[in-house]
Amino acid sequence: MKIIVTGGAGFIGSNFIFYMLNKYPDYKIICLDMLTYAGNLETLKDIMDNENFSFYRGDIADKEFVDNLFESEKPDMVVNFAAESHVDRSIEDPGIFLKTNILGTQVLMDACRKYGIKRYHQVSTDEVYGDLPLDRPDLLFTEETPIHTSSPYSSSKAGADLLVLAYHRTYGLPVSISRCSNNYGPYHFPEKLIPLMIANALADKPLPVYGEGLNVRDWLYVEVHCRAIDLIIHNGKVGEVYNVGGHNEKANIEIVKMILDALEKPYSLITYVADRKGHDLRYAIDPTKISNELGWLPETKFEDGIKRTIDWYLSNKNWWENIINGEYQNYYKRMYEERV
Repeated sequence: MKIIVTGGAGFIGSNFIFYMLNKYPDYKIICLDMLTYAGNLETLKDIMDNENFSFYRGDIADKEFVDNLFESEKPDMVVNFAAESHVDRSIEDPGIFLKTNILGTQVLMDACRKYGIKRYHQVSTDEVYGDLPLDRPDLLFTEETPIHTSSPYSSSKAGADLLVLAYHRTYGLPVSISRCSNNYGPYHFPEKLIPLMIANALADKPLPVYGEGLNVRDWLYVEVHCRAIDLIIHNGKVGEVYNVGGHNEKANIEIVKMILDALEKPYSLITYVADRKGHDLRYAIDPTKISNELGWLPETKFEDGIKRTIDWYLSNKNWWENIINGEYQNYYKRMYEERV
């Protein structure tokens, strides 16, 4: 089995590659990544010499490049993690989000049609559903919840999802989609909430919290998400959407305080900043469908997962310190350019 994993040098994509190489040692994993700001080749350094792994630097929106890759590798499956994914960045520059997240998806699926792929899987987000009120804990996102986006980022992901389903209906392309809640765990880019708070707390720097920190997210440990995608691409129904959530709803301020407590740092480091434009109040996913059909369960409790995550960041300071100081962007030139 050959699987192209796009965005595999990013947070969830890299964790998925590690998971798959460990579980399926006879599979060939081909990583395609543009190595934009959030793609870190250093994350993959321990598997670069694995005979069942190969890396290509390229843009999923580059049709010629993608077609050449499919022609040479002849993959059986594609799992598309590649996306511009930071809401704040999408507010500043929506165009790149539309190019990568929608047009890039189209290019990949056209290649899948041309080369007879067995499964195209789109990794999406719960943000396509908009948000839920804070005072209705009984309300959860299901696969039938109408799409109601709030940001250029979530709109671009929703557009991609609709395009994926259209390619299935129009062309018969074997597709599936997963919409997940907020992931956390090893190799999370330091501008995101949890790693940013860990790094700032360790440096005794202010911890910026939007508004009053009352926005609620459903948190999913990244390895548990990887297992869900594994089940979907092997056993999930073609043409279906699966919601993947952790049943771990936490307010942002609650998470920040948990991190400070774990690191024995004072709450006085918390600094409240102006709220994000159009900031969604609450996300919460109902994963009943994937649990009933595929036997998946969000087994890692947040209290356990956050401890493992903090321990990882304490043990891997060089990784995230290289990102903060920009050194990670030189790794490709230093270690890999001559091999391409």
